[in-house]
Amino acid sequence: MATQQRPFHLVVFGASGFTGQFVTEEVAREQVSPERTSHLPWAVAGRSREKLLRVLERAAMKLGRPTLSSEVGIIICDITNPASLDEMAKQATVVLNCVGPYRFYGEPVIKACIENGTSCIDISGEPQFLELMYWKYHEKAAEKGVYIIGSSGFDSIPADLGVIYTRNKMNGTLTAVESFLTIRSGPEGLCIHDGTWKSAVYGFGDKSNLKKLRNESDMKPVPIVGPKLKRRWPISYCRELNSYSIPFLGADVSVVKRTQRYLHENLEQSPVQYAAYVTVGGITSVIKLMFAGLFFLFFVRFGIGRQLLIKFPWLFSFGYFSKQGPTQKQIDASSFTMTFFGQGFSQDISPVKNKPNIRICTQVKGPEAGYVATPIAMVQAAVTLLNDVSDLPKAGGVFTPGAAFSRTKLIDRLNERGIEFSVISSTEV
Repeated sequence: MATQQRPFHLVVFGASGFTGQFVTEEVAREQVSPERTSHLPWAVAGRSREKLLRVLERAAMKLGRPTLSSEVGIIICDITNPASLDEMAKQATVVLNCVGPYRFYGEPVIKACIENGTSCIDISGEPQFLELMYWKYHEKAAEKGVYIIGSSGFDSIPADLGVIYTRNKMNGTLTAVESFLTIRSGPEGLCIHDGTWKSAVYGFGDKSNLKKLRNESDMKPVPIVGPKLKRRWPISYCRELNSYSIPFLGADVSVVKRTQRYLHENLEQSPVQYAAYVTVGGITSVIKLMFAGLFFLFFVRFGIGRQLLIKFPWLFSFGYFSKQGPTQKQIDASSFTMTFFGQGFSQDISPVKNKPNIRICTQVKGPEAGYVATPIAMVQAAVTLLNDVSDLPKAGGVFTPGAAFSRTKLIDRLNERGIEFSVISSTEV
């Protein structure tokens, strides 16, 4: 990647957006990190110079760095102006794209980056966008030697790298993993900015096109090693975590499956089956979520229903999503734990017609998911892209985080910054 010839190693595009401002703060932290041995020139990019300056000033105050605004480049560009996107891409080694929903605004950025030999990282949790970009741009990106890496925030770095970490820590062949996400909040509760809500509304409203895309791709199925992983009921009880759980409807399953396909087809690794769930506590929470889910799934089927969902996120999400997003107090008091239960076989036992004889439990723990863990994951993915070049896939292309970073030091970097990977237990049956 052509670091030397370009004025900025990193450019945060959409820096004045809700998530973009937190990513900007995180790059500013990384710039002065004690582990950093080299200079990190970077810039913010967006439509309004005034708004970008305000974001830098707020970051400067928060981090106690009064000169920050003068240390960071400012690039004016607009998603509707392809020439301005080209200008931005030409000045960057890696673009951190924070402008969503990606199904509407993601593709022009990827196109500009590929055409100008620039790598790009986004934090999309939208399977249809992620999978479509692979089909449209993987070969073009490979020709240019650039890396386009989606879902590099809370969606889906903890899940994708969590499965890889579990495989690496198992003394044998990992064949299946179930993950359970638990979100903890403080006395003021949880809140998520409505940008995430919009992505979910449009994604569920357009599910038939995702199905069509997958059917058209006509890929041969990845082999199942060991017994087939059984799906749990829509509401099931997890004894180990003493909590009810429901299927996790984010991008994690789509991303992990694509990673496992890549590792199997390109690195000849044994593929891992995967299912994702989210814990919801006791029976009262289950009932509340069932009503919210039924409301959502009914309204999302119709154009007018989608408009209502987008206009009144707070009402239809029972207060979990709002146009204002979370307060700093809510962010500070929130955290996540993702627990992985894996099963597999020791080296001396064949997965054919035998029962798994090894069980492993691992965890990924971290701070608030959307606006603390996501910026940490995104920025460390970008730093890994800059620093671990020899451990990336040989040619460029469109990759999941696990496909791009399975052999890099990304997990070590995340551990150092508060997203912690650990083994809870490992037993041979």
